[in-house]
Amino acid sequence: MNLFIKPEEIRVLTGFAQKGKQIEQLRRMGIPFFVNAAGRPVVSNHNFQAQPTQRQQEKVWKPAVLQK
Repeated sequence: MNLFIKPEEIRVLTGFAQKGKQIEQLRRMGIPFFVNAAGRPVVSNHNFQAQPTQRQQEKVWKPAVLQK
């Protein structure tokens, strides 16, 4: 398994081919990344394989009768 998503996957994810535009879009999308020495954004596969966070679980609707 690769640690990082492929450059072509970043292109599909962001919708941009230019590295500067990819970086801008990743920031807008709130996806964590870093910029390598070549100036290209690098995104970890871990960002897309993580388990739901507590914050996401809190958004589940419960009827008022069941809430305490």
